[in-house]
Amino acid sequence: MDSPPPENTGKGKSTTISVYTDYLLNRISNYFPATNFVNRISNFYRGSSSGAIKRRRRKTCLPLPFPSSSSSPESSTVVCEASKIVGTLEDIMECLFLNLHYVQKNLDYWQSKAEGSNALKAYFMMCERGPSAFLYGTAQLIRNCVGEGSGVQHTYCLASSYISERINFLSSLRYRLATFLAQVYMKVDKAGEELVKDPEKPLASLLVEMNDLFLKLEASIGHFHAMRQQSSSVDESYSFPLIFEKLPEVNQEGSRWTDCEIRDAINLIYQNIDRLNTYLAAIVTIHRKPRRVTRYWIPYTCGIVGISICSLWFLRHSSLVGSSDIDNWIREAKDSTRSFWNDHVEQPLLSIRDDLFYTFRKRQKGAMEPEEVQLTADSLHRMLQAFTEQTKGEKAPPNATDQQMLEIVMMRYEKELMHPIQNLFSGELSRALLIQVQKLKLDIEEAMLELDQIIRANEINFAILAALPAFFLSLVVIMLVRSWFKQDKRAEGRGRVARIQRRLLIVEIERKIMQLESCKDQGQGKDAQCMLGLALYYLDRLYCAVEGHARATGEWISLRQDIIDLAKPDIQTAHKLRITSRMERVYDCLLPLPKRQ
Repeated sequence: MDSPPPENTGKGKSTTISVYTDYLLNRISNYFPATNFVNRISNFYRGSSSGAIKRRRRKTCLPLPFPSSSSSPESSTVVCEASKIVGTLEDIMECLFLNLHYVQKNLDYWQSKAEGSNALKAYFMMCERGPSAFLYGTAQLIRNCVGEGSGVQHTYCLASSYISERINFLSSLRYRLATFLAQVYMKVDKAGEELVKDPEKPLASLLVEMNDLFLKLEASIGHFHAMRQQSSSVDESYSFPLIFEKLPEVNQEGSRWTDCEIRDAINLIYQNIDRLNTYLAAIVTIHRKPRRVTRYWIPYTCGIVGISICSLWFLRHSSLVGSSDIDNWIREAKDSTRSFWNDHVEQPLLSIRDDLFYTFRKRQKGAMEPEEVQLTADSLHRMLQAFTEQTKGEKAPPNATDQQMLEIVMMRYEKELMHPIQNLFSGELSRALLIQVQKLKLDIEEAMLELDQIIRANEINFAILAALPAFFLSLVVIMLVRSWFKQDKRAEGRGRVARIQRRLLIVEIERKIMQLESCKDQGQGKDAQCMLGLALYYLDRLYCAVEGHARATGEWISLRQDIIDLAKPDIQTAHKLRITSRMERVYDCLLPLPKRQ
């Protein structure tokens, strides 16, 4: 099977230069404390180099299992005196957490690729590893199709091998780092228990144990490289052996360490941390996921080509070549924007303001006023009253309604229609007709008054409808800005997606705790340490993700104690599972949004 081409040419040279530069800086820093100016320059150089892990001081980190000041004031005094040693242990933990996160992030990417179909794997091999891999893969595919007739199947096999090799390497590296993390944490936990029993016991012996653990990690990774060196197709991965400094056997068993001995031991630990960071930055870079520019080089290339074509088109219509098209378009765009603002923003808002504050004071006269309708109604009442009195020969009752008198008019009108020609000149027919015309006029005026009232009542609605386009446009802009600022994809966010990520961290913690118990039952000590280290890693991520939210809700003291209890190796698994169950049910920063209401 042919090996894939290298993804980035010159990577081995740049890594070699970085390693030798770090070696020289470390040799110079041997004569100074670990926090001197030269070491800071070295850290800055590695943080800005290609492919290096960005190691910055985090705001929060899973605390060390030392006794609190409330439990033993004497032990608190010892811890304060040994603050340099405690700071060194915290830096070791932070280094391991950051490197584990870097390895886990790349491992998650390759595992997601492994779960895809063969077509997606082939697309990755062809189109998501850069232009050189695209050209090489295309040529290889054509050669295999013409020669053997199985070019597609060969590409599938090559992609599966390429992805599985990186998954196996990163999984093995994560196994060793997690085991090292668990060993460090258990040593610190044991030292904390001994510190409670004997507050005068010095912490300097922890430096010797940390140095021994570094040497065990060196042997473990060296054995791992020796097993995989011949089977791997990535030769650069094994060109830089990991070699740690060994602490000289000076007063290691003594009860008192001098300040000079402690300072030298701390400097040596920091040198080993620096070598571990440098080594992991170089080795994981070769097996990491491709950069975003490499993965999306085809869309980016199409975008650059499209922008270039658009730029040439704009140049053709610009004033640089004597064309006034762009100026005319800008002028028309300004006029359209001004017209849209006036028609759909300014005028509707002014109309709504006027209708809300000046409805009854500054309204123009409508088509029909209530006074005019009342005059017509009074006139009709008098006409009906006079017609009734004249027809019956007696005065109409004072409480008679218009409807009752109108019935008398209609009865007289029906009687007069028996002889329409005669009664038109000598009877009451014409008078009854005029009364009906007056009634029709009154009905028309009342209908017009009601229509005018309906129109007046809906003027605000019409203004709101005119402002709806601007409202929806503003809403879309606000949503886009909110999503850009919020960015809830990570567990540190504030939205629903961030809460889901935090709950998934608890699920991973539960899974690692159960796997830890299973490994203990089967007598697999190394695997149990690895599971403990991965559980500590996920607890650290949860610790960093929920602190700000838990402080805002007042839950941080209780939640912090639960996370610390989950990290303790001596607590029973059943008790830890009860703690995770309570965390999912009780804490507001971990609950899904619908259950909060």
